[in-house]
Amino acid sequence: MDRFTRIVLSLFALAAVAYLAQPSIERLLFASTTPRAVTPRGDLSQLEKSTIELFERVAPSVVQVVALAGGAGEGQGAGSGTGFVWDAAGHVVTNNHVIENAGRVAVRLATGTVSEAAIAGRAPNYDLAVLRLVRPASVPPPVAIGTSRDLRVGQSAFAIGNPFGLDQSLTTGVISALKRRLPTSGGREIADVIQTDAAINPGNSGGPLLDSAGRLIGVNTAIFSPSGAYAGIGFAIPVDVVNRVVPELIRSGRVPVPGIGIVAAGEEDAARLGVAGLIVAQVVPGLPAQRAGVQGVDRASGTLGDIVEAANGEPVRRLADLTDVLERIGVGNSVTLTLRRGGRSTSVSVQVVDIGQR
Repeated sequence: MDRFTRIVLSLFALAAVAYLAQPSIERLLFASTTPRAVTPRGDLSQLEKSTIELFERVAPSVVQVVALAGGAGEGQGAGSGTGFVWDAAGHVVTNNHVIENAGRVAVRLATGTVSEAAIAGRAPNYDLAVLRLVRPASVPPPVAIGTSRDLRVGQSAFAIGNPFGLDQSLTTGVISALKRRLPTSGGREIADVIQTDAAINPGNSGGPLLDSAGRLIGVNTAIFSPSGAYAGIGFAIPVDVVNRVVPELIRSGRVPVPGIGIVAAGEEDAARLGVAGLIVAQVVPGLPAQRAGVQGVDRASGTLGDIVEAANGEPVRRLADLTDVLERIGVGNSVTLTLRRGGRSTSVSVQVVDIGQR
């Protein structure tokens, strides 16, 4: 073997050794065997600061609501959700569906303190309920109230709650749509419901939806999800409805149900008959609609009843349109119905009464 070949082989051997030893050399020269120095991050952004401030201000007023199925000896939960402090008297607002099957209700404050709660009132038609803390050691400050009248699609929205029992969770997003309708267990629809993409999951029900000022703009109540978990769409009862219903529940334990005493045919019946309006299937004896001369379907002859086309000048296409108008008018006032009867239009004035007492 000549000298040149020996040199090439030696260089090759050195290269092979260096290659194989490279990881060990790198670990020896560059490995951090002591804690690394912290890199200063600078100040938080203004958006982060405002979000943190909002959470720290409102979170103490957000509670976990646990509905217990039976008496004092039973510990099985019938439901779990979120609530928030409404006033200094210790009233807490939550969803009706959170506590509707409860034998007892317990409220866990942000401090970890657990207080028994009495049900002060329920409004299934609005999926709202009010609890009253029983002998609490202290009452957190009430959540500030905003308005849902001037909400805009795209503005920031913040939800605080207890998704899957994980308390004091904050999610953020935007208002993604307005004027949605949401059916309730009371058989009616809530109008002007807020849609948000702030993550809302099981356990968030009854918690506050807030604007960027930390004011209540809605009560989180439902999600749209084939799987039962967050899928990008959540719904909240608008605060203007909450601010009308909750004081009634505190005052009397119930909310009047404005009505005029009619039974409406289904929307599918109107569609099948090509009717653009609300078909009156039946009038309830002794209630204002009958006294005002509103006519239902004549089952003997098969004659179609009155068709409600408008209420106080607002178009009526389904029952929810009429109930929206009646709720704004309120019990004790009158509504003007535009009716189509036998191909002719007529108007009648009908008093609005509390049909929930019947």
